[in-house]
Amino acid sequence: MIEIPVYSTDGKQTGSVSIDEAKLGGEVRHALLKQAFVRTHANKRPVNQVTKSRSDVRGSTRKLYKQKGTGNARRGDKKANILRGGGHGIPKRRHSWNQDMPRKMRQLANRNALLAKAVDGEIKLVDAPANDSPSTKAFAALLSALGVDRTALVALADVRSAEAKSARNLDSVSVTQIDRLHAFDLLNHRYVVAHKDAFEAYLEKFVNNAPASKPKADTKAKKEAA
Repeated sequence: MIEIPVYSTDGKQTGSVSIDEAKLGGEVRHALLKQAFVRTHANKRPVNQVTKSRSDVRGSTRKLYKQKGTGNARRGDKKANILRGGGHGIPKRRHSWNQDMPRKMRQLANRNALLAKAVDGEIKLVDAPANDSPSTKAFAALLSALGVDRTALVALADVRSAEAKSARNLDSVSVTQIDRLHAFDLLNHRYVVAHKDAFEAYLEKFVNNAPASKPKADTKAKKEAA
């Protein structure tokens, strides 16, 4: 079991939350996390722009002048790429960068990214809301009390709350719905900040019901034993 400390608004530890690492993949699976990160990054990549080739340009296909006898270079129609208004010799075409990944692998990657944060001590749980009214100054003071000095992902039960309005003004902070946590956002930020109650509800819904995973077998040890 991994114990995640719970802090008060002034940065003092008031308790802890236990997580079974077997439900989160057993160990940090770096290859799986990289695959999930690259997949999400690739799926965010926009489709290429498109340019027209000679066959796409609208115009006559008549040969401009005869092949021989004029003293000029051989010329076809006016849609050639070296003429004004002609098509591109090597046109750009749309290319999809989307990558697919099995659903169970995506779900395991999301849980395993949470395990990586828990192992490194980068999950900061708060036992109560920082402020009932929006205040960026108060929220920045909370992050400072928690020791958050790098980028932070604030996972809230309601992204329309006062804390969400307070956090969105900070450049190094991103706000997300806690039930939408996924590996890309977790790995793209140094710290994860959440309320204790919302985090426990997330664990109950997405983690505790997940099948336990066994650590990967050491293939080198197996070969030596054989």
